[in-house]
Amino acid sequence: MAEIVLRDLVKRFGPIAAVAGVNLRIEDGEFLIMVGPSGCGKTTTLNMISGLETPTSGEIRIGDRVVNDLEPGERGLGMVFQDLALFPHMTVFENIAFGLRVKKTDGAEVERRVKAAAEAMHIGALIDKRPSECSGGEAQRVALARTIVNDPSVFLMDEPLSSLDAKLRLDMRTELKHLHHRLRATFVYVTHDQAEAMTMADRIVVMQGGRIEQVGAPLEIYRRPATRFVAGFFGIPTMNFLEGEVAAGGEGDGPAFRSTRVEQPLSASTPTDVAGRAAPLGVRAEHVRLVPSDDGGGRVTLTEPLGDETLVFFEYGGAAPLVAKVDPDSPLGPGDPVAFEFDREWCHLFDAEGGARLN
Repeated sequence: MAEIVLRDLVKRFGPIAAVAGVNLRIEDGEFLIMVGPSGCGKTTTLNMISGLETPTSGEIRIGDRVVNDLEPGERGLGMVFQDLALFPHMTVFENIAFGLRVKKTDGAEVERRVKAAAEAMHIGALIDKRPSECSGGEAQRVALARTIVNDPSVFLMDEPLSSLDAKLRLDMRTELKHLHHRLRATFVYVTHDQAEAMTMADRIVVMQGGRIEQVGAPLEIYRRPATRFVAGFFGIPTMNFLEGEVAAGGEGDGPAFRSTRVEQPLSASTPTDVAGRAAPLGVRAEHVRLVPSDDGGGRVTLTEPLGDETLVFFEYGGAAPLVAKVDPDSPLGPGDPVAFEFDREWCHLFDAEGGARLN
């Protein structure tokens, strides 16, 4: 049993609350990723679960035990960090076996478990090499094998892929997903990279200012962000935002969002109580439709071909330019006039004060 429960978890460093009352249940066997900008409290939360930091207040429960007062080695956890901390004078075999040697495990059992862990991470051919003879991706696999060999029920990972190049990060994301599927263990993973969170997680925890902004499945986070912060943090390119207000519909008309040179009809499911309120509107680039037009009010400023699609940035007289995703064969180029509209079913309204989602 490797369920983790955090109750009213707080960590203060002097007057600063790095973690300000986190409540979270991590299910047994779940791949949960904590994501957010630097300083949001995600690593501090992970360090409290591991025992490397002591909570100021609150409770940490792993399985059926409250572990607040247990040392890291007593919690039954496996940890992988950005700094792999491999011993340079030891072979790959001895690096993987180190934890077992400390526990005075029988030699034959060490041999069996190290070879099994090395094969699981596809580094069986490297066991006689030293870390300096391994590539970055191979060294990362060695660090994972060193954790696997101790058979933990919970894996804690703090940005383990951030030092790898782009191609290796993609490869290792796939490896980690396969590893989780094979081991059926609980993974708690910290990153600032939204792509890692979207592609690997069963659920994502989005943090900001020491608090949880939203917990949900990747597509739920992307499609229905709970706050303006979450909406702006997820998505490449970032979500378009327009400042304006919601107007009640007239007879036969639905509500509409009004801003500088924009009047956008909204979904009929938009709550009636938001009418008359200042409410920023957010819309993702894939839900912006562009067509060439001499009187559409917009003008293309930049295009970014990405192969399978093209990003088109355009000005329309508002406070900030907007961006749309279009077909890669689109003829639009800088200077072209365009008309634009948003998909009303994917227009997100947010509270102008606190940023909470309104629709």
